[in-house]
Amino acid sequence: MELHSKLQVVLVCVMLLFPAFCISQDLISSRATYYGSPDYYGNPRGACGYGDYGRTVNDGSVAGVSGLWNKGSGCGGCYQVRCTNAIYCDEYGSLVVATDYGEGDRTDFVMSPRAFWRMGRSPEASAELLKYGVVDVQYTRVSCAYAGANTLIRIHETSKFPDYLALVVLYVPGQFDVASVEIFQVGGNEWRTMRRAFGAVFDILDAPRQPIIVTLHLIGSAGRYLVESKSAIPRDWKIGASYDTQLHI
Repeated sequence: MELHSKLQVVLVCVMLLFPAFCISQDLISSRATYYGSPDYYGNPRGACGYGDYGRTVNDGSVAGVSGLWNKGSGCGGCYQVRCTNAIYCDEYGSLVVATDYGEGDRTDFVMSPRAFWRMGRSPEASAELLKYGVVDVQYTRVSCAYAGANTLIRIHETSKFPDYLALVVLYVPGQFDVASVEIFQVGGNEWRTMRRAFGAVFDILDAPRQPIIVTLHLIGSAGRYLVESKSAIPRDWKIGASYDTQLHI
């Protein structure tokens, strides 16, 4: 399987079907490893609660993190990770999305095989990196950009209609962490704060019986932001369904 991909980086970020990145001089030294996967993609049972999104987002170039986990608010963060072995490693490295919790041998990233492979400068070099298992890397946080995708709210499979609502936020662009989520019943008079159940999953008991507006509390490098969905989750929401917020954050 040909997994090697060169990303042409110019003065602006390249926007494709996966998050884009730009080269940054603010690089942090660490280590990275990878986990086994029969198809080289991510883990659909990752601790962020993303399900199959966590397996396939960014063409399967995903990673579990530990020091960057931040009690689950680190889920969805995008990072440029490049290994430092000049013989085998590509200059630009691999762009990964944090979709799971993962601890290794003094590592910040436990990567999907696809993500780890893409750090190599050629297929042969990537194969050699896989033999190492753990490599020294440099990384930096970069902006996520999902071409043609609005931020989505997916109803998590642990939900129980109509009383218990659990949701997860997908396709959050930029360098934002979802710190908290509030919901408002259309026609109501108060906002209710959801609990972070685990990872990127937020839940609430006694869910509203009317259409629901969602507000995301985001934390970025410049401070906190509140963004409100432009469309409502319908009153008859379905488990596993994804609803478009119509937001371009």
